[in-house]
Amino acid sequence: MSARTRENATDAPAQSGGDKGLAAGQVGVLGAVVIGVSCIAPTYTLTSGLGPTIAEVGTHVPAILLLGFLPMLLVAFGYRELNQRIPDSGTSFTWATKAFSPWLGWMGGWGLIAATIIVLSNLAAVAVDFFYILLGQLFHNPGLADLRLNMWVNIPTTCALLAIAAWISWRGMESTKAVQYVLVVLQLSVLLGFAITALWRAYNGSAFDATPINLSWFNPADLPDVGTVAAGVSLSIFMFWGWDATLTLTEETKDPHHTAGRASTIVVLLIIAVYVLVALGVIAWAGVGEDGLGAGNPANQESLFAALAGPIMGPAAMLMSIAVMASSFASLQSTMISPSRTLLAMGHYRALPPVFAQISPRFRTPSVATGASALAAAGFYAVTRLISENALWDTITALGLMICFYYGITACACVWYFRRELFCSWRTVLFRLICPGLGGITLLVMFAITAHDSLDPSYGSGSSVFGIGAVFVLGMSVLGVGVLLMLWTRLRHPDFFLGKTLSRCESSTDTTHRAVEESASGTDF
Repeated sequence: MSARTRENATDAPAQSGGDKGLAAGQVGVLGAVVIGVSCIAPTYTLTSGLGPTIAEVGTHVPAILLLGFLPMLLVAFGYRELNQRIPDSGTSFTWATKAFSPWLGWMGGWGLIAATIIVLSNLAAVAVDFFYILLGQLFHNPGLADLRLNMWVNIPTTCALLAIAAWISWRGMESTKAVQYVLVVLQLSVLLGFAITALWRAYNGSAFDATPINLSWFNPADLPDVGTVAAGVSLSIFMFWGWDATLTLTEETKDPHHTAGRASTIVVLLIIAVYVLVALGVIAWAGVGEDGLGAGNPANQESLFAALAGPIMGPAAMLMSIAVMASSFASLQSTMISPSRTLLAMGHYRALPPVFAQISPRFRTPSVATGASALAAAGFYAVTRLISENALWDTITALGLMICFYYGITACACVWYFRRELFCSWRTVLFRLICPGLGGITLLVMFAITAHDSLDPSYGSGSSVFGIGAVFVLGMSVLGVGVLLMLWTRLRHPDFFLGKTLSRCESSTDTTHRAVEESASGTDF
């Protein structure tokens, strides 16, 4: 089939596993790991998320990180099992549809798309902030750094950055990997240097508030109450989010049944190691106090590295500004992959207008879906920024609701899809029942807890709508928009909802034999 024919082949119904026209065999395990790490954006995530977490739980950040890491790892196992059986770029959308129903599958896909669109806009904004900060440092001109505060400069620059990221993503996985290798190695090197320097200075007497590392920091039982644990875990779940982008690449990997699953597991394990090391370095050097350079100081919460990089790294602090900007841009560009592949799959299966299934004849990437992702992120950022900075912040805070929603649905879909072969071996019990079941239930419970807590106007920025917390209103509004779009699609394109393009199914007797054969090879990482 020619590229042009492939782009226009949008009339025939499609089933799971059908050729969407993506370029196959482009990504190996290493490339998928690099893209997964990039999507999580450890430098950006730590500078914006570590401070609030320390303020919430003090020295017990390592314990909270481990608690947040556990459901992510459990869910990753469920994703891996589904990917081995049904390798599809639609991931949550496709799997929830086949396990449950088109309606729940559509909403699972919407949760992923909404979460990534929100994050894309924030990533671009952070990259722009540090771009102007870096210009100010390079030219010793504070006025250049202040340009980030001028929304008539900030908004166009942010939109331009989104356009550049979309262009690189549209050019294909080879362009994406080339950019990501450089940016990921840069940010991980700077983070490692920062953490080691902080630990060394903490123990040689040149720390701001030297705090010797204690094993009790890793013990969640020492935390004061369940509310503190829930708040801390909610923050840490956000810090781990993004690893599933590797699964949306599954049809472009060298081994669709295994590459993406292995990569997602490696990404989660690598990120927890980096996070714990940096958290230990920050707390050991700065302490958790609320004065001066203390990590618990509210003045340092917006960007912890902006406050601590200079005192810890000296003249090399400029590298941290470069690393945060690189992390934000790398994640901006790689995160673009996730919504574009999900939109492509939804267009392919007629869960959205078929135009979203169009593929670039030259690069074999989702052309319309990539452009739509960038335009949606730019429009979302411009509107929320013009309304108020509180609106943007509260929408980002509401992101936790989206993450727990679609991760939880997908993990439970693993258990339900494989329900007839759960007890074929110890491996199927562990990786298709226990791990995804516990992970999915945990995240859905976190969704309920976060939704309840966000009813309080004091949650997030403290804004409210008719006495209800703005975070709750925004989160439910995003889900509500998804319901309205789903109903509109049902009227205009009913075939998907009638099971004609992507049917609900379950594991069969034949796949049971295959599961037993898979289990004979042991745990596949």
